[in-house]
Amino acid sequence: MNLSLLLQMAAEADADRVGLVCTGRPWSYGTLLQAARGAAACIADSGACHVALLDENSEAAAIGLFGAAIAGVPYVPLNYRLADADLAALLKRIAPAAVIGDVERVRRLDPDGGNRLWTRADFVAASESNAAGAADIQERDDGVAVQIFTSGTTAAPKAAVLRHANLVSYILGTVEFLSADPAEAAVVSVPPYHIAGIAALLSSTYAMRRIVFLPSFDADTWLGLAAAQRATHAFVVPTMLSRIIGRIDAGVRPDLSALRAIAYGGGRMPTELIDRALTLFPNADFTNAYGLTETSSTIALLGPDDHRAAHRSDVAHVRARLGSVGRPLPTVELQIRDEEGRALAPGERGEIYVRGEQVSGEYRERSAIDAEGWFPTRDAGWLDAEGYLFLAGRADDVIVRGGENISPGEIEDVLLSHPAIGDAAAVAVASLEWGEAVGVAVVVRPQHARPGEAELQTLVRNRLRSSRVPERVLFVEALPYNEMGKLLRREVRRLFQPA
Repeated sequence: MNLSLLLQMAAEADADRVGLVCTGRPWSYGTLLQAARGAAACIADSGACHVALLDENSEAAAIGLFGAAIAGVPYVPLNYRLADADLAALLKRIAPAAVIGDVERVRRLDPDGGNRLWTRADFVAASESNAAGAADIQERDDGVAVQIFTSGTTAAPKAAVLRHANLVSYILGTVEFLSADPAEAAVVSVPPYHIAGIAALLSSTYAMRRIVFLPSFDADTWLGLAAAQRATHAFVVPTMLSRIIGRIDAGVRPDLSALRAIAYGGGRMPTELIDRALTLFPNADFTNAYGLTETSSTIALLGPDDHRAAHRSDVAHVRARLGSVGRPLPTVELQIRDEEGRALAPGERGEIYVRGEQVSGEYRERSAIDAEGWFPTRDAGWLDAEGYLFLAGRADDVIVRGGENISPGEIEDVLLSHPAIGDAAAVAVASLEWGEAVGVAVVVRPQHARPGEAELQTLVRNRLRSSRVPERVLFVEALPYNEMGKLLRREVRRLFQPA
């Protein structure tokens, strides 16, 4: 099943219903489908082997995604925040491509790539005017629908590929067709090159919920747009939610009475922040979504009822679930395994493995799926007795002190319980005695006195074993995060390296 069928079904169900709003312009599902077909004609005529988006959120992202699907060409949203050298390398890997967005930058970085270039406005105009030319386009459902370059650390980014079957399986397994009321609207503010942005677009299209694109995130703009569009749904990352709440606490009070569902994911959510959000939006359903690019987005959910139960509970293990990512989707199998590949019991920490139709686990370079269909996520975690999944960072982030594996997350949780600590990151630092030891970088809250290093060490020692006590403590103004709210531990580790 080609993912463009999701848009076709919406258009056939109610062609006149508004499916997308961007910079004030409404697009009906019927108009979007016609534009996507026109885009497919343009793409086919270009001879391009990829369709790349180098732009912020706009109608071009939706038209490009569905148009590429109809034309049978992989859609490749590129990170426009990349440095020139990194972006140039990616452009060479997908040339010749039909590139939408920052034409001048592409011409400068890849002048000999043979690319077909459109500005956002030109692509939208060409798609609308060429709709009649799409009659002979054949929708393919056997190939790659989306290709996303994962962020590289010490090596070149991997090209993760998602086939039509992966993405459609995820949508059909999690969304009911035509389930949204005509008044429902979802604010989409995550960048288009992230799997969460693509999943939000596909999910809202199939539910027939109006999508309201925010080109790039700003808390005040988000609040104004959500109020003006009477947004009922939103997806945010923890840093976005923190900034939104910060503006509300500072006295910005737009009418968000229509907002009834807030999903979040993409990074670690501090318990204090979600507690504040649950208090601030008592009538909203909160959902924590955990997933990866290679799994077509969400594979586990902590739903609204679990949020409310944990928020109100005085029982320690129930309360702790606010720090979990919930239970696996019914369509996904999940195991925690040790370094030998053996499945672990509840409470034991290891690497998270998943299996299911939505799981691609495939890269242009290779497939990471084993013979039984399992994908190693490289995320570490554990399951509690009732099947709730807790994350413990990346498997590569584990600190190995004298042969003992230490999860950074457990140390960070203890540090964040200190009233003066607003953020914390634990990483491995070199140690002559142990090989690796614990180093922590901490951020002190405004209007709080800085605690002493010994005080924080004692806090960890009293709550955890002595092996978890940080050997080094750095006080920093802020920790490094990417735009999706993920902590950049490699940058934190650099803070501990000699100058």
